[in-house]
Amino acid sequence: MTGVRIQAGRDESGFTLIETLVALALMGLLLSALAHITAQWLPNWNRGFDRIQRSEAVGIALQRIGADLAAAEYVSANRDTPRPLFDGTELSVTFVRVALGPNTKPGLEVVRIGEGSDRQGLATVRSRTPFRPLPAASTLSEQVTFGDPVVLLRAPFRLSFAYAGKDRVWKGSWRDSNRLPVAVRLTVRDAATERVLSVSTVTPVHVQAPASSDCAQAGGDCGKVPGQRDPSAEDATTGQRRSL
Repeated sequence: MTGVRIQAGRDESGFTLIETLVALALMGLLLSALAHITAQWLPNWNRGFDRIQRSEAVGIALQRIGADLAAAEYVSANRDTPRPLFDGTELSVTFVRVALGPNTKPGLEVVRIGEGSDRQGLATVRSRTPFRPLPAASTLSEQVTFGDPVVLLRAPFRLSFAYAGKDRVWKGSWRDSNRLPVAVRLTVRDAATERVLSVSTVTPVHVQAPASSDCAQAGGDCGKVPGQRDPSAEDATTGQRRSL
């Protein structure tokens, strides 16, 4: 009876010490392989995720800048200056648009979008100030102080502007012109490689002429082609002749 119990206990015994050591060794090799694969895959995944996030941030910034430029208004600095207040260079652009936002008052505002620097390096910043007519014979930089800065882009991305009129010829600056540009090109580059990113875009400027009230103040001749007759004047003259 005792021999039977001993034999049953031997049949129900677990792993031997050698089998346990082999199993532990195999488990260690498996975990080491998984750790090696994860160490190679995780940084690449983080870089890819970071690249997607940065691309989305750049796309949102360009949409914001494009919406601002598309809403540029044909507003002169004062009554003595017939040309619109629009100052565009390769790295910055200043223009007038209708104030829009939760903390803005109704009216016009002067918006500047340009490159600046802070503690974290170069950045493209949007700033604004309420529009007020400028004194005669004064420059924009002397009379306007911008505030409410909002960072739109940071290094390593750099934004540059180009401007085109009706001739569709791109220029690096747009200053002291009697017209607003028809379109503005937004080019985003990687500062390290100077590679142009695919998110670069072109935005149209919707307004191309002053409002009718401004035309009346300017003498009523804005938007007319030189040498072209005014149909309303001809109709008025014809009516006078008929009444006579």
